[in-house]
Amino acid sequence: MIAKISGVLSYKSIEYIIIDVNGIGYKIFVPYSTYYNLPDKNLHLSLNIYTHVKDDGISLYGFLTTQEKSLFESLIGISKIGPKLATNILSGSSVEELYRAILRNDIARISSIPGVGRKTAERITLELKDRISHDFGKKEDITQEDKDFDQKLLDCISALINLGYNKKIALEAIKKIRQNLREDATFEEILKSSLKSLAR
Repeated sequence: MIAKISGVLSYKSIEYIIIDVNGIGYKIFVPYSTYYNLPDKNLHLSLNIYTHVKDDGISLYGFLTTQEKSLFESLIGISKIGPKLATNILSGSSVEELYRAILRNDIARISSIPGVGRKTAERITLELKDRISHDFGKKEDITQEDKDFDQKLLDCISALINLGYNKKIALEAIKKIRQNLREDATFEEILKSSLKSLAR
């Protein structure tokens, strides 16, 4: 199984990216949390890979951090959650926020992620709570400022989509303004900056 791919980012979109490794292009599906941290095209990139084998072919799912990949693997181990839904879940919440929601039995927050109903949210909490509590504990490091900042970016992407912008435009807007934002920027400030960028 492919566990890691390093090469040149030759194509990227919300649907998938392509990494060129010595002339061979690997099509990889990534969650938003990885997508908006990708480098520009034609730059080097290394991703942790989950290889999903099915009857009609092989699909690759990529993650910038081992934490994202670990959570993805935990999610697809739950009944009725496949790779596409697991990717969608990671796109709708940062890893740290999802950990917090699971530890707090926050079914409302988990079920607010597009594609996740209440029953699925309950299964996620039931099956992952003990594992997360054991592996990570209720540590304060999951609320560090940089992690909260990433979550505000994800929330802003969702807000732009709710305002009618398509996913690609919303993601590109956030990536464009991200480097100029303060770490302590509020959600409202981030949203205002992204809307200004889109209005240009």
